[in-house]
Amino acid sequence: MKKYKAVFFDLDHTLWDFEANSKATLHHIYYHYHLAAAGVPDFEAFYQSYKFHNERLWDRYRKGFISRNELKWKRMWLTLLDFKIADEPKAKELAEVFITMLPQQTQLFPHAEKVLDYCQAKGYRLALITNGFEDTQMKKLASCNIAKYFQHVVTSERSQSVKPHAQIFEYALSISDATAPEALMIGDSLDVDISGAQNVGMDQVYFNPLREQHQQQPTYEIDCLSQLLQIL
Repeated sequence: MKKYKAVFFDLDHTLWDFEANSKATLHHIYYHYHLAAAGVPDFEAFYQSYKFHNERLWDRYRKGFISRNELKWKRMWLTLLDFKIADEPKAKELAEVFITMLPQQTQLFPHAEKVLDYCQAKGYRLALITNGFEDTQMKKLASCNIAKYFQHVVTSERSQSVKPHAQIFEYALSISDATAPEALMIGDSLDVDISGAQNVGMDQVYFNPLREQHQQQPTYEIDCLSQLLQIL
């Protein structure tokens, strides 16, 4: 078994259950702000619309086409437009509520803390590499009480780069005092986490809980975080 010095985790969709936490936040918004009366027929339609626009705008943000601020409010604006609600002040208000409430959610993927305890006990240098906004990600870590595990939290703002670009991975390696062959990247995105780590010569673990089919060849693939105990 290969010996690593540093283990890098993605946060959203890998340790922190973004889908569950996002859905809980949007559920509150839908009912608290009476969106049914405003013309949104049911919560599931609202949730699916937001999810679609969020994913599309995140892709545009990673590619440098839109700003952080645009991403934050336009995903809600476009969602409301899907239901013929052309109310920009309301979209911005709900976007702020979402940004405030989301990091307070605490749902982690099964076995996340057990794996982090194990890695810490084994003496790995642990870090997060995340494209998420630094203030938001730090709040998530505090809410879930997992900040204590990580020596470094490498965000796009801190590294001046975004996954899958090499610079963010190289920055994480430099502050972790590890070379690419000595590090392992664990993440849920083939295009962002896996390809990015491959491009700098780092081994990767593709976290694929839904067992989706694909053509890439990561170093390892798991569908449950507990399987990391067989790798590390």
